[in-house]
Amino acid sequence: MDPKLTEVDQLFGRFKAAFLRNDYLTCDSLLAQLKVLLSKFPSLPPSFQDSTNATQELTIAREIYEHAVLLSVKKEDQDAFERDFFQLKPYYTDTVGIIPPSPQEYPVLGLNLLRLLVQNRIAEFHTELELLPTRALEHPCIKYAVELEQSFMEGAYNRVLTARQAVPHESYVYFMDLLAKTVRDEIASCSEKAYDSLSTAEAKRILTLSSDEQLALFLLKDRKQWEIRNGRVYFQRSKKSAPRKEIPSLQLINQTLSYAKELERIV
Repeated sequence: MDPKLTEVDQLFGRFKAAFLRNDYLTCDSLLAQLKVLLSKFPSLPPSFQDSTNATQELTIAREIYEHAVLLSVKKEDQDAFERDFFQLKPYYTDTVGIIPPSPQEYPVLGLNLLRLLVQNRIAEFHTELELLPTRALEHPCIKYAVELEQSFMEGAYNRVLTARQAVPHESYVYFMDLLAKTVRDEIASCSEKAYDSLSTAEAKRILTLSSDEQLALFLLKDRKQWEIRNGRVYFQRSKKSAPRKEIPSLQLINQTLSYAKELERIV
């Protein structure tokens, strides 16, 4: 094996060991070193120069960037996710026929779709979706993201919340927790506008919370203006609605007639 490949392979082995034990500081240090070493491989994007070791270089580089994306999820670092995903993407789009497909490709692409949904970047979500081959839509990870977006756009928030229990890949949990929080906040906002109070049982049902403790924690963290009294949740609006101003109808009619006369004179 080429000495450069050997060095990368050994360093990557240490990275994967640190990754499994959630040693993020070591992972960050090793990943930085790996990226420097990868920059010396001639066959990698954007150049794709022909090399006797091209297949091995492209394959190990792709796997390193896949791990970098998953590491960013473990660290809950969305900025790092975006950077590493865009470095990884050419290995999915531009190496078809050069190296075998990665088993992590669709889980990572689905993870990116989920990130765009969480960040409410719906136009980009659909752009990325249109770039995928038709067969990708049948993969559980891609299908999960598509169905989630449809439920979200339809306002079927209960389906979004229950989808959290059926994630197709463990890395999806972080973004699903963020999406569940967004959905619960939306449900809570709608509830306090529609009702003065709800029973605790009904509040737990619509917020998909399984216990009184979870409901109390939700109030403590996200709805401090609400109160639980005698088995009911009372919604106390943080802001009073601004008083409605009456439209001076007679004045408006006179102005409209005046404008009509002026237009008739011009014509």
